Amino acid sequence: MENENKNSLLNIPAFWMKQRQDWRITVYRTSMERLAYKMILPYLSLFIILLGATKTQYGYITSAGLIVGGIMGPFIGQSIDRFGPKKVYLVGIYILIGGYLAFSCAKVWQVAALGLFMHSVGGGISGQCCGNICGNCLENCDRAKGMLICESLAAGLLGMVGPMISGWILVNLMGVVGKPTDPNQIRPLFYVCTVIAILSLIMIYTKMSFASVGSSHSKKKTNVIKDGIKILKADKNCRKWVIIGAIGGMPMSLVTPYVSLFATEAKGASAGTLALMTSATALTSVLLGYAFGIISDKFGRKPILFVTIGLYIAGISLLLITKNPTMLILVGILQGFQEIGATLSASIGQEIITDELRGRFMGITRLTTAFCSAILAALSGNIWDKIGPQWVFIIYIVCEICIRVPLLMSMPDTLHYEIDRAKFDAIDAELEG
Repeated sequence: MENENKNSLLNIPAFWMKQRQDWRITVYRTSMERLAYKMILPYLSLFIILLGATKTQYGYITSAGLIVGGIMGPFIGQSIDRFGPKKVYLVGIYILIGGYLAFSCAKVWQVAALGLFMHSVGGGISGQCCGNICGNCLENCDRAKGMLICESLAAGLLGMVGPMISGWILVNLMGVVGKPTDPNQIRPLFYVCTVIAILSLIMIYTKMSFASVGSSHSKKKTNVIKDGIKILKADKNCRKWVIIGAIGGMPMSLVTPYVSLFATEAKGASAGTLALMTSATALTSVLLGYAFGIISDKFGRKPILFVTIGLYIAGISLLLITKNPTMLILVGILQGFQEIGATLSASIGQEIITDELRGRFMGITRLTTAFCSAILAALSGNIWDKIGPQWVFIIYIVCEICIRVPLLMSMPDTLHYEIDRAKFDAIDAELEG
């Protein structure tokens, strides 16, 4: 029996086929979007700055997208709970396509700013739908493995290929030597991303079910902010998770947008090195993500999450202290543990709430995470210009070690956690009524 269990853990095709079609479709969609995002990630901030934006303006642009996306989060969550994820998913992808089109035609930084804003909002909406589908389609004993199949073997593999493709386009088709110096050298990447996003839209429209994957509810509309407050009052773990999630989301606004820029300006990285760094990040997910998922589903979420946090912080520290540009590849490898850790963290957040309230809870956590990230994104440009670029990364490390890690230590491990449904019965009854 033990050998059978071991074989089933390693038999990814069998695991894949026993899951619901909606989950498999969202893995395909996420993988396509990861391919597009990783193609442009090493050059996105550089593209906008080459069009004339300052680093402070870039921070404000990022902040605006996060604020609007966060405000929309609870309403998106309620819509998912009431109507299922498909319609909301399609809206998010439409906005993503609009963002790529804005990038493609941008001649001034303000139009590129609109593209970044739309990309942030559209990506947030589609990502919220993706998370809801994973939460409702996967059982606890399979959730980390399933989410890390998506993160590592699917999205991670294409995420590794993406920067290779973009690096090849820049070097061989656009004739870039060193780093790009003209926004028109980067622009063709957005044409490719637009086509990928359109194909993902067609796939979701034709293949995904309109039905909700969670328990059925009446379509009663309630005040989403009050619903979120009731959920937080009902369970202290939900209250802790709001803070944990906010700090866990900081890399997307405070670290990731500036890694390539810091590597270029402070460490002398070339376009090829930036592409290799991004590919190395994805390679970590491809090689180790599913294994971390298996271990997490067997021994618990928290110990594995602490390992990923430590390795990611080590990567940021190496970025700050290294004087050798070739060491940036190792930085990229260690950054991949953030993506693995973010997936494990998401699985914990989905296991402390009932299926019926998952959309609303994810919405309220997205709201708080987005506002925290938006404030930091708005300040990050000023921190970079006036205090020093290294402080953008140091602030995150301090928040992680001093706030998030201690709160995680006080949380239960959710692998075998049984939700006290009595805490949420009154909220469920109100929504059903």
